[in-house]
Amino acid sequence: MFLACSSEMKNELLKKLKIPDKPGVYFFLKGKDILYIGKATSLRDRVKSYFGKDLIATRGPMIVDMIFQANKIDWRTTDNVLEALILEASLIKAHQPKYNSREKSDTSFNHVSITKELFPKVLVIRGKEINFESKIFGDQKLRSIFGPFTNGGQLNEAMKIIRRIFPYIDASSSKKQNYQFYKQLGLTPDVAALHAYLQNINYLRLFFRGKKKDIIRDMKKKMMLAAKAQNFERAGELKRQLFALQHINDIALLKNENYAKERAAPIPFRIEAYDIAHMSGKNMVGVMTVVENNSVVKSEYKKFRIRTQDNANDTGALVEVLSRRLAHSEWTYPNLIVVDGGVAQINAAEAVLKSLRLNIPVASVLKDERHKPKAIKGDGELIKNNQTAILLSNSEAHRFAIAYHKKMRGKNFLKI
Repeated sequence: MFLACSSEMKNELLKKLKIPDKPGVYFFLKGKDILYIGKATSLRDRVKSYFGKDLIATRGPMIVDMIFQANKIDWRTTDNVLEALILEASLIKAHQPKYNSREKSDTSFNHVSITKELFPKVLVIRGKEINFESKIFGDQKLRSIFGPFTNGGQLNEAMKIIRRIFPYIDASSSKKQNYQFYKQLGLTPDVAALHAYLQNINYLRLFFRGKKKDIIRDMKKKMMLAAKAQNFERAGELKRQLFALQHINDIALLKNENYAKERAAPIPFRIEAYDIAHMSGKNMVGVMTVVENNSVVKSEYKKFRIRTQDNANDTGALVEVLSRRLAHSEWTYPNLIVVDGGVAQINAAEAVLKSLRLNIPVASVLKDERHKPKAIKGDGELIKNNQTAILLSNSEAHRFAIAYHKKMRGKNFLKI
């Protein structure tokens, strides 16, 4: 179903959409352009949550902007949460929605990969370890790569369910000393039955592509042929697989999703502040400080020795620091970036974010001649709601930068 909506939509209008209380994948669109894709245990409840009064506190400014831009909602139901999880990853990869920026840029997310060899292995690999262009992981060639999957716990539960339906060889069970153990558990197949195993792998690939109906059709056909040929062992195995596929038990996955949902509310509003310190371009350093919900998080402060600048170019140093920090996609991305300075610093930060296709708002703190805050530039609503935290993060960044610069200057003085 494809229905129009607006950013001012109320609960009464949501009811008229008749979004089902079923698992599946939902889409926020602007015209025909898909802005965001998400999965849900209950499509109705999840979509409704985007129109609550606490949206900016629980979802952050990027999602608020997405809701403002969207004028349509669409959805696709699935038979269970497991298939919603797989469908979401497949659709994000295919459409690359603008507001699924973290899924596009975070290489720490897991992918399910199938190796290219006589007895293919099924591996869960982090994106940073895969050469996607040549489909290589370490010294192994990969035939298929599925993902990214943003929730490691859910993927772990999903693979347990899938392996019960389509037993496969993974990195652990491929070792000779482990093979019999996994075989007795029914988690890895008989390597003597190569044809049946390759059929399993093909079914698994189709399942990750959302082709469950094709698998069921093919299984029924092969089951009939096996029974006709009096190969009752193979027919019985296909019957077992068919039943398991049509009656997927994803209770553990549902529990995992509900637990993740409880822990995710409310989501901390993360501010990262940056500052540069030097003396006439010498001993130039940069720092990052973190404030979440008006509290400093000193364990996540970072220091950067400037490598690309040998003069008093604060803007160039800021570009270097932001580029190096944002390359660490395994670190949580902020809801707001705060820089020290004016238009030049804002433009520099936004240029780095644009080059990385990241939609994170930027604010800057302007100082007077005594280096005291006199104004904050940026999104008015964000500044109004977070003024105390912005000033705290900026003050911490200045203090931390000066301390680091003095330390570096002292070390270099002793070397003279």
